Amino acid sequence: MPRPRVHDLDALLDTAERLVAEVGAAGVTARSLAAAAGVPNGTIYHAFGSITALLGRVWLRAAGDFLDLQIELADQADPVDAVLGAASTPAVFAQRRPAAARMLLLVKREQLLGPDLPAELADDLLALDKRVVSLLIRLTHRMWGRRDGPAVEVLTTCVVDLPTALFRRALSGPPGDGVSADTRRRLEAAVRAVLAIDPPDHHRSTKD
Repeated sequence: MPRPRVHDLDALLDTAERLVAEVGAAGVTARSLAAAAGVPNGTIYHAFGSITALLGRVWLRAAGDFLDLQIELADQADPVDAVLGAASTPAVFAQRRPAAARMLLLVKREQLLGPDLPAELADDLLALDKRVVSLLIRLTHRMWGRRDGPAVEVLTTCVVDLPTALFRRALSGPPGDGVSADTRRRLEAAVRAVLAIDPPDHHRSTKD
């Protein structure tokens, strides 16, 4: 049996991405995915080996594209603008890839990247995590000239915690609604407020 063409696999991953966003990881089976994509069940196993590997690839593809966009949006001369660009990524990504944005924000990655994840994908996940940490440290250093844990934690609040908290409800609604301009303005105000206060001294003890 010939190997499926690359664009056919991309279409299959697109369908899986949409299904995960709609029904969650547990609701996607090889049978339901094959039916939605209009392909034989065997295509999934021939191309990916298992539904677990396919769903892992779906998450990694979306997360990698998200991070590429985040790095691009954070490429600003002013450090505050760079952090704001990184923080706005979920909203921009939702405009371009609604299903992927919903999946990344609403579905826990552990549901798609379980213990049976193939070694190749586990390596890809580790490399992706390293890129995320590298971006956070780079933005932290640009803001405060620091790379320590407390400073990175404050930066993480700006580009991970606040966007997740403010955008989750918007992306939980009907597909296509996206994130409103009002919500994006509130995020910017919140990020600027956090950045206005320097991170705690990393030499202080937790007790202090």
